[in-house]
Amino acid sequence: MKIVISPDSFKESVSAELAALAIARGFREIYPEAECICLPIADGGEGTVDALVAATCGHKVWVEVMGPMGERTKAFYGISGDGGTAVIEMAAASGLMLVPAEQRNPLKATSYGTGELIRHALDQGIRHIILGIGGSATVDGGVGMVQALGGHFYRPDGKTLSLGAAELAILSGIDLSALDDRLQQCNIEVACDVDNPLVGPRGAASVFGPQKGATPAMVAQLEQALEQYAAVIRQFTGNDVRHIAGGGAAGGMGIASLVFLGAVLKPGIDIVMDALRLEEAVSSADLIVTGEGRIDHQTLDGKALSGIARLAERYRLPVIALAGVLGEGAEEVHQQGIDVIFSILPRLSTLDIALSEGAINLQKNARNIARTLQIGQCLVG
Repeated sequence: MKIVISPDSFKESVSAELAALAIARGFREIYPEAECICLPIADGGEGTVDALVAATCGHKVWVEVMGPMGERTKAFYGISGDGGTAVIEMAAASGLMLVPAEQRNPLKATSYGTGELIRHALDQGIRHIILGIGGSATVDGGVGMVQALGGHFYRPDGKTLSLGAAELAILSGIDLSALDDRLQQCNIEVACDVDNPLVGPRGAASVFGPQKGATPAMVAQLEQALEQYAAVIRQFTGNDVRHIAGGGAAGGMGIASLVFLGAVLKPGIDIVMDALRLEEAVSSADLIVTGEGRIDHQTLDGKALSGIARLAERYRLPVIALAGVLGEGAEEVHQQGIDVIFSILPRLSTLDIALSEGAINLQKNARNIARTLQIGQCLVG
């Protein structure tokens, strides 16, 4: 029996890698000869670096960069086992969780540190970059990232634009003559799971600004800033970027990636599955086991398990999913390719206990599932 074990992380409890190993241990208690292929997965957000580093036997690199509010901070990115791909989570350098709640201000927050991570990866000879842009603290249109890579943005008086979004409203010119020319040799994929445009009612300021600490007055100021940003980009490139799907992701990082880095925006789960060569593993498998912390009616809405379900349907493979919690509408996943779902919680407990016992509960449930499969085979036989 060949089993592909490909869970997402169980947030605050078990990483995707440890979850996969726990499930494999449980299955091997009943099927010691089973070929268990552990490919921990993520959807481009938090945990993507860990998942791809683990699956490819890669490693993490730690770098001191500028944090979202201009402070120096330690951030990381991953390099794949073959040394050819860098996996960068924007949240590691420019993330909202790096800023105490009372200090959050998207008018000041900058994506400069994310650009520093990209530049460091280029220095290592990397020419394939996967950039996850979830969890950012910024609405600076990705300008900070471009500044870190050598791009220049100017005010009407000829001075360089300050970091953050506040001065975008007076942006008058863009100069890319010093932009790192190694970017032209790169394949950059941006994990983007939203289709919000740069401006408007569904734009970066209106939708994501309040999540990052913006007051209504700040939202209006950010909207004006991004409108001016789009106007100058149009003067510079001839293209109207205001309503491009995904352009408003991560406070406009989507647009900066497209316009200045030549990147491609793709669903995060698709990028990760390609990087892991998941389809290659699944094509000869007998069973897929996946899971995440919570399964409910939103589980297959572009998340990690949605990719698993699509692959399984293509190869007509059964899928078993484990979850810490089965929420409202969890049964809806049956209609989209997940055959069986189980909660791993064995009893009522406090949240702290449930989180601390995640790995052992995964192993025990995997063992019980394997035993059930064994019984079923006996009955068929």
